[in-house]
Amino acid sequence: MPSDTRPTPNPIERRKLSDQVEEQLLVQLKTGDLNPGDVMPSERELMSLFGVGRPAVREAMQNLERMGLIEIRHGERPRVAQPSFDRALGQLGETMRHLLVHSADSLEYLKEARITFECEMARIAARRATDEELARLGDILDHMRAAPGPSNAFLELDGKFHHQIAVMSGNPIFAGISAALFAWLARFHATLVKAPGNEPVTIIEHAAILEAIRERDANRAAREMADHLNRASGLYRVENVTG
Repeated sequence: MPSDTRPTPNPIERRKLSDQVEEQLLVQLKTGDLNPGDVMPSERELMSLFGVGRPAVREAMQNLERMGLIEIRHGERPRVAQPSFDRALGQLGETMRHLLVHSADSLEYLKEARITFECEMARIAARRATDEELARLGDILDHMRAAPGPSNAFLELDGKFHHQIAVMSGNPIFAGISAALFAWLARFHATLVKAPGNEPVTIIEHAAILEAIRERDANRAAREMADHLNRASGLYRVENVTG
């Protein structure tokens, strides 16, 4: 007899009720039935609407909160969250830190992305920075010179210097990406910047970047940033954060 060549059917997936509730609410958020700032239906209303119990509704709502799509405050009805680029990046934070600690390849990818991004930020800053923004960047560098090193104060100022360059672009998305990149590298960066002897080199390199931006030399600003970050990136190591 000929063999049966009919494909074997896949097992029927048993989906959690909370996943189905979450999916239905996502549809309402995507289609505009629920808009930013709107009060979400009560638990009782959702239980009646979807024909499920309270645990399924609560789990679905907690998942939506973790995604940054709704806000849950004690004593108030949940609301649809206002769109926020910072919030969206924040949702990636813990996942990124986990990847960086346990994957050397991920750290290399992030280092490469940061260099590419910050070089372009320096280039844009040289073209767009206002006198007020340049003065602010100079003030940050002056505070770095005065800060005792290695210290948390020096580390914070170092981050502010790089972030200010992204702010000079005039694009809030660039500023948000800058803050996120620095946050994802923070534990690696803290070990690097706090290492005795690195502060003077960092200050010299920052001064060269600032000078190029002040002189509106976009290509030189990008080169100075590349030299600075390539030197620093060579010192990042996964073992810095595993202890």
